Amino acid sequence: MQFVSLPHNTKPEQYNTWLQAALHGSHTDPFCCTPSWQLAFHDAFGPKRRLLITEEEGSVIAFAEGLVSEEEIYITPLEPSWFFGCPLLGDKAPQLFAEAMRFFAKTYAPRFPKILVGGLGPGLTYMQQLLNKTGLPLQAHLVKAGIQGSASLEGGLDGFLSRRSANLRRNLKRASQKAADKGIYFERVLPTTAEEAQNTYTRMIAVERASWKGIDHCGMAEPGICDFYNFLLERLAPERGARVIFARHDDRDVGFIFGGLAGQVYRGQQFSYAHDFHAHSLGNLMQVEKIRWLCEEGVHRYDMGPLDGPKMQYKTHWTETAFPLRTWLVEKA
Repeated sequence: MQFVSLPHNTKPEQYNTWLQAALHGSHTDPFCCTPSWQLAFHDAFGPKRRLLITEEEGSVIAFAEGLVSEEEIYITPLEPSWFFGCPLLGDKAPQLFAEAMRFFAKTYAPRFPKILVGGLGPGLTYMQQLLNKTGLPLQAHLVKAGIQGSASLEGGLDGFLSRRSANLRRNLKRASQKAADKGIYFERVLPTTAEEAQNTYTRMIAVERASWKGIDHCGMAEPGICDFYNFLLERLAPERGARVIFARHDDRDVGFIFGGLAGQVYRGQQFSYAHDFHAHSLGNLMQVEKIRWLCEEGVHRYDMGPLDGPKMQYKTHWTETAFPLRTWLVEKA
């Protein structure tokens, strides 16, 4: 067991096992467990961090080292901002975690780092089982709790809409007619090369800068987060994992919606539309077009991310299932 460093946009030797473990687990947010999500964040926000990625019999653990000072050391998932993804994947992950804890105890002795494990469901039982396997005097504290929203795509688009409110269906029908009268149409994009990903992302950022988020400098066009989504789209391209739809008017992009696939689960990421088109319900209409596309592909589930937090209330109209998401801090007892 050892730390490694990864150059930009490269893959660790455990990549395929990592991807398969993320796709076939029962995690709250499977897409954010994938190496594409985790490594894109690493490339954008912490490319100099040392990584501990190890596998055994189809299971993987993936952590990053964060050195605040010689005395303050953190071990976290590669994406330690939202903690959507779980760094412990597969049946052998608890044993790998125990080995990693003993490795950290030896590597940093006499200190022991603070370990953050996110992307877990509710309850202390699993965490306590992890600690028991280490044979070390460790304790865990719940440091973050959230709720993720999800919708079934069973029954196709008609089935999905049947589970929405009558009021939402009426509003969508009215908005769709208004958009058609305006000449708004939708274009599907599935980038498969780095060049296609870059061209697609350039279009997305142009829309974002024309949106209220871009005007207020609080969206994905800002430094750091702009690189993250760029790298994410780039990593998804060779796996054919990205799904982007543009709303267009005449020869202009006036909206986009973007997300990625983890097997038969789609995870929404970002959508935006030009501020001068705010009266045309493009957010809702692009959601419908995205669901239409996903249903045609046989996707089973649409994950919409966090339901709690500012400006997330709209998601309750589009989802019917809520999954708890927990982050734990492990430290010396």
